[in-house]
Amino acid sequence: MGIISVLAAAAAAWILGAVWYMALATPWMEAAGVPRDAQGKPANGANPLPFVLSALCMLLVAGMMRHMLSMSGIQGAGASGVTGLGVGLFFIAPWILINNAYAMRPFRLTLIDGGYAVLGCTLIGIVLGLL
Repeated sequence: MGIISVLAAAAAAWILGAVWYMALATPWMEAAGVPRDAQGKPANGANPLPFVLSALCMLLVAGMMRHMLSMSGIQGAGASGVTGLGVGLFFIAPWILINNAYAMRPFRLTLIDGGYAVLGCTLIGIVLGLL
């Protein structure tokens, strides 16, 4: 697993995020309290910063997961996918829950964002295990 696998895994998770949040756009914007324009789209939709930052963060997550898998001797799509599932379910989703609980945000937001974290990390693990 090298830089190509990290780039591919990050790209796959980023694309999954685009699909996930497009499918759940309305409930996510309501739960997150995102201001909308007259067409119902996010008021800051023209700002590329969230997209750039999310891509960079996917690279960080994929890179660290590659390191974890390599150092642990975990190989193959199945074992790597289960490891990614564990990272998303037991590290990232609980952290999202804590942040949302203290911010008094709806539990629905935790389900949407935490669900993406679980699926995204699982996909990263699968891609890293395949390449």
